[in-house]
Amino acid sequence: MRSYIKTYLFLLFLLPCGVTDSQELPYAREIVNTLASPAFKGRGYVQNGNKKSANYIIQQYKKSGLKAFQNDYRQPFGVSVNTFPGRMMVSIGNKQLVAGKDYLVDPASPSARGSFGLFVISGKELTDSVKLKKAIDAGKGKFLVIDDRGSGSYTHENAARVSEALLYLKTGKNLNLAGIIIHTAGKLTWSISGVRIPHPVIVVGPAVEISENSILSLDIESELGQYTTANVVGYLPGTAVPDSFLVITAHYDHLGKMGKDTYFPGANDNASGVAMMLALARYFSSHPARYTVVFMAFTGEEAGLLGSLYYVNHPFFDLRKIRFLVNFDLAGTGDDGIKVVNGTVFPGQFKLLRDINDGKNLLKSVQVRGPACNSDHCPFYSRGVPCFYIYTLGGIDAYHDIYDKAETLPLTEFNDYFNLMAEFFTKVR
Repeated sequence: MRSYIKTYLFLLFLLPCGVTDSQELPYAREIVNTLASPAFKGRGYVQNGNKKSANYIIQQYKKSGLKAFQNDYRQPFGVSVNTFPGRMMVSIGNKQLVAGKDYLVDPASPSARGSFGLFVISGKELTDSVKLKKAIDAGKGKFLVIDDRGSGSYTHENAARVSEALLYLKTGKNLNLAGIIIHTAGKLTWSISGVRIPHPVIVVGPAVEISENSILSLDIESELGQYTTANVVGYLPGTAVPDSFLVITAHYDHLGKMGKDTYFPGANDNASGVAMMLALARYFSSHPARYTVVFMAFTGEEAGLLGSLYYVNHPFFDLRKIRFLVNFDLAGTGDDGIKVVNGTVFPGQFKLLRDINDGKNLLKSVQVRGPACNSDHCPFYSRGVPCFYIYTLGGIDAYHDIYDKAETLPLTEFNDYFNLMAEFFTKVR
C-alpha cells in the first residue's frame, strides 16, 4: 500500500502545474456547427436569426450555471439595419448570376426592379474629373459599369481618388443613374449597413462577362428598419475577490441573409469566438476563479461595434473594476498561432500569455500587435479597461462571404488555444 501511494505521488508530481489540459474540441465543434447552420439564418436580422442565436447562447449559459446580473441575460437595444429579406435576382445578358458567388448587392442598396442598359468605363477613368462627368452624363437612365479589375496596379494616390469617386457615385442623389455595377477582380466580401444610398450598387466578380451591349435585369427587395437585438451577459462569482472582474467577450452576430436563398454562415467570424467563450464558461463553472468571470456575447459588431458601445454606456458594474478583458474573434484556425492586439500596450499580461505558451509548447507563435479599434474590445479600451483582442492566424481565408462554413473550418489549434487562455485567466492578476 505504501509503495502504491509513493508511485501515485510521484506520478502526480510529474503532471504540469497550472490548468490541466482539456479537450474542448467536440464542444466547440457543436457550437460552431449549430450557430453556422442554415437554421440560424446567418445570425442577422432576417427571419429572427439574431434572436435565435441569443436564445441558443442563453441555453448554454444556463447549462454552465451562469448567473444573470438582472432578471434576464439579455441587454436589449435598438439598431437600424438595411436588410434583404425577399426577392434577389440579377442577370446580365442571358446569364442569371448566383448571389454570393457571382455578385453581391451593396448592403446600403434600396429595392430595385427592371431591365436596364449599361455604360462601361474603366476604374482609372474615375481619377479624371472631366471623364467622370462625361461618363455620368452618358450613363443617365442606365447602370454605370466601372471595370475596376485593374485596381491592383493603382498608385496610392490614384487608389485614394478612385475610392473618393466611388463614394460620390454611390451616395450622389442627383446623378440620374439607374444604378452602378462595380466589376472587381477582388474577393466578394459583404457587410451590414444601417443607412440607404439613393440607387442600387452591385459588385460582380471577375468571372462575370459584361459589355455595353448587355442588358441588366434585376429584382431586389430591401427593407430599412429598426430592430430590437440584445447583448447576452452572464457571470460566475469569484472565490476570493468577487467584486473584481475578468471579462471574456465574443460577438455572436453575423451578416444574415441576402435574399431568401443566400445566407452567410459566419463559422470563423464569429461562431468560433463564441465557441471559445462558451468553452471557457463551461470550464470556469467547474473550476471557479479567484475573480468573478463575466461572459459577454455582443450583438451588432458587424454593424459598427454597436453592442459593445451600448454596453460601455449602460454597464452592469463599474468598468474600473475589470482586472482584464479578452475579446475573441476569428478563433477557428491557429496554424500559425495567434495575434494579440494591445500586446504592446499591456506588456506584463502579454509576457504572461507568451510564457504560458512557451512553457507548455502549445501554439506555434503568440505574436504581438499594437492598438487597433477593429473589434469589441475597442469601446472598453477607450474607457481605460485593460484588454486584448486575439485572433488566430493561418488556415482558410473565408471571411464575410458564403464560404465561411462550419464544414470547412478546421479548428486546427482549438484545444491548445483553449488551454492557453484557461491558464491565462487563472493566473492573470
